Parts: sequence; structure tokens; C-alpha cells
Amino acid sequence: MPPSQSSSAQSARQALADRLRDIRLDAGLSARALATAAGWHEAKTSKIEHGKQQPSEADLRTWCAVCSATALLPELIAELRSVDSMWLDWRRVDRTGLRHLNASVRDLYDRTRQYRSYCQTMVPGLLQTADYTTAVLTSIRARRHVAIDDIAATLAERMDRQRILTQGGHTFAFVLEEAALRYQVGGPGVLTGQLRHLLDVMQLPSVSLGVIPADVDRSPRWPVEDFYIFDNAQANVELVSGFLTITHPREIAMYAETFTALGKLAVYGSTARGLIQSSLADLSA
Repeated sequence: MPPSQSSSAQSARQALADRLRDIRLDAGLSARALATAAGWHEAKTSKIEHGKQQPSEADLRTWCAVCSATALLPELIAELRSVDSMWLDWRRVDRTGLRHLNASVRDLYDRTRQYRSYCQTMVPGLLQTADYTTAVLTSIRARRHVAIDDIAATLAERMDRQRILTQGGHTFAFVLEEAALRYQVGGPGVLTGQLRHLLDVMQLPSVSLGVIPADVDRSPRWPVEDFYIFDNAQANVELVSGFLTITHPREIAMYAETFTALGKLAVYGSTARGLIQSSLADLSA
């Protein structure tokens, strides 16, 4: 993996590097001694320990063998694989079209029991109408210059995913900024249908929908990037340049705490419905 565009991914990469350095020091070996025993140049050891070169699984096996720390190997390999899967550059993902990434998370949604999401400017996918999703996918394809046109197949995947709202004992907590009720994707007609759908779906027993009013005091918590939490196992963040998957318990806890804090700024029930209906009224004015 090249130097990451994501600070979280880079931090995870450096944490692995720091741990390998500690293992070497605990074994009482210098960087030169480890390199000699491993059969590689001393510069490689330095690059690995400074996070400038990511080790392979074979490198980890050699490192642990030289340091008499083979008991740590399974954990280190798991950590390496987590770092490898943490960052997905949109340019790499989009070479195969839009459906592939959406289909790849199907099992994740199916097995998640507690789903939480926060969105600033868009209605989250699980609550979107087909027209809204089509407009979103069309915009994404144009903006990211995706050569393959698989919008219809991606739409079908997205719509099928929504069955979990009423099946399987899942619970869903959504927090939206009021701006998400007003930003148009696909025009006023599409947004009108989307807002009416929100009024319907928020009545489902599995769904909690909160809206943070635009005029609320943001001193307790500012808006942040859109994120999605799957149980306490994973958090996903969509950034301009790529897709971040977070699996470290400490970082997941930070997103969970942020979600709770943002949720306290939101309104629910009839008050949230009032904000949605106000947006609908403005569209028809």
C-alpha cells in the first residue's frame, strides 16, 4: 500500500511498524542484527520500522522467527490484513463499475444487528427511493469518470439490501443534518418522493430517525464526515478520494461516541416529521 491518503490508515500502518520495532527491541537485537539474520539489507528493516515500507506476510514470519516471537505471528498477520483492507481508492474500485463494491458489502449488512449512520447532506442508502438512488449513482458515475455503466444492476443491489429494514431482527438508528432534507439530487420531483418515503419509513419499528435542525447550537459537536457503524465491529467512512474501513476497537468507539453526541442534538418523532414536512412544503411552494 502506498503512503495513504487517509490519516487513520496511515496511523494503523505506523502502529504495526512500531509494534515490530518493539518486538525487535524485546529480543535484544539491533536493526543490523535482525537484517543479517533475516537475509535482507538493513535499510529494509529501517523502512519497515518507520512505516515507509509495508511488510509482507513472509516478512512477518521471518521477523517473528528471528525474534523468537512466533506466538505473535497470527495476530500480526491479522493486523497486516486489516491495514491492507482499510483504504480503498475510488479510482481503483471504480475500474470494475459501481455494483462490485455494493455487492461486496451484502454480507456485512445482513449480519449486522445494530446499524448506526450519520449523514450531512444525503439521505443514506437504506432509506433511499429508487429514483433518488438512480440520481445519486448517475452523479457518482459522472463525477468519478466511471467507464462501466452498471447503474441498473447497482440500483437492484441497493434496493434488495433494503429488505433488512423489515427482516432479520436488525435495528437502525439514522441521524441526518437538516441539510440532507433540502439538497436536491435529481431535481425537486425526486426529492419530493424521497421525503415522502422518509415519512413512511420512519414509522417502521426497527428504525429510529433523528434530524439535527439547521439552527441548533453546534457548540457540543460540529458536523463531521458521513459514517456508518456496523455493530461494534466496523465503521465505514466515505471520503472524497476513497473509502475508509475502520476495525480498531478504539477508533470504532470514537465514532460510536460521536454518533451518540450528534444524536443528542437531533429531534425525533413528530418534531422530525415537522422538519421533513417543512422541506416538502418549500418544494411545492
